[in-house]
This record gives sequence, structure tokens and C-alpha cells, in this order.
Amino acid sequence: MKLYEKVISLIKDDISQGKYSAGEKIPAEPELMKLYDVGRSSIREAIKTLAISGLLKVQQGSGTFVNTNFQEVSIEQRLRRADFDDVNAVRGLMEKEIVKLATQNRTEEHLTEIEECLEKRKLAIQAEDSQKCTDADIAFHMAIARASLNPVLSDLYYSFTLIMRDFFLAREKQGISRFAMNHHLHEQLFKAIKGKKLNQSQLVLEKILGNNY
Repeated sequence: MKLYEKVISLIKDDISQGKYSAGEKIPAEPELMKLYDVGRSSIREAIKTLAISGLLKVQQGSGTFVNTNFQEVSIEQRLRRADFDDVNAVRGLMEKEIVKLATQNRTEEHLTEIEECLEKRKLAIQAEDSQKCTDADIAFHMAIARASLNPVLSDLYYSFTLIMRDFFLAREKQGISRFAMNHHLHEQLFKAIKGKKLNQSQLVLEKILGNNY
């Protein structure tokens, strides 16, 4: 899990526990950096994501506030209430566009991040650790989402990964077999993105989505 994702969870927890009320201004960046022990970039990424979801409202010159109109209906909560098959169908549509853009736009830096996540996925499988498999798999797909160079799409996809994480963990209580069985497909997807082979990347993704992974 990225640092900004942890910050998102911490801010949400503070809001749910009443530390920050609806309409209240949250601390400025320097204070948040001290509170959550992270850098400025992680705070900004977390605030941006929470603003997109509707939980926070950024007012230029005034600060960042808990949205009074949010009323506990963030996109994450709406997804949790939705039928999983519907969520997964939309996730598939998003991933197709993400992989398409990533294949076209990825940089060497993106490739390094994707490959590192792929290696962590393999190591988690070898260790037979379901939690680490889930985290590494989602990190792999999020790295691809960032390589799309469409921040709105990647932020939206992040909301979907929160639901997928719960699904993966519930499914993998008995082991990590499905992660292991399709790891070769994830390796193929990486190679296709690296080689900018659009048709191949789409075909491999279809196989991955067919297994709900």
C-alpha cells in the first residue's frame, strides 16, 4: 500500500471518529505531515483523492474542509452497496482503457515500478501469504493505472481496488492458488506493456479479467 493510501485511511478514520466534523477545516499540510508522519506529496495525493471522492472540499485560499454535503455517500460506499458483479464489470471496462493508455504512455520509471510490484507478487505467492498476494496484486494494477498518465482514471480505479481487496481476501482464505495459477498472465501483461504491444496487452488482460484477477 502506498503512503498516500495509508493517509487516506487515517483521515477517513479521524472523520468517522469525530475528530473532524462536517464543515470543519482540517489541519494545513505541515501539521498533517507531522500527524501522519509522511511527506508533502503523500498528503497532497491523499487530499486530492478524497476531494475527488467528495469527502473533502478544497477551497483555494481558505483551506480544506470536510464536505457538509457528503453525507456518507462517497463513491467507495456506493460501490460497497452495489452488486459485486456490477462493480467487477465496470472495473473490467476501466482496466481495458487503463492498459491501453499505459501501453501507449508508460515511461521507464513506470516500468520499473510495475516490475517491482510483479516481483513482490511472485514472492508473496512463494511465501503463501494471502494478504501480501492481495496487496501486491492491487499494487501491480495501480502501478499500471498510474502509467496511463490519466490521474482521474487512476484515482477512480483506486476506489474500485478497495472493494476488490475485500473480495480477494475473502476468496483466498483457503490459499493463494488463483494468484499462483495466473501469475504468468501478469508477467505477460507486463511484457506487452513494456513492448508497447497494444493488441497483446488487451488479449492478456481479457484472460486475467476472466479469472476475476
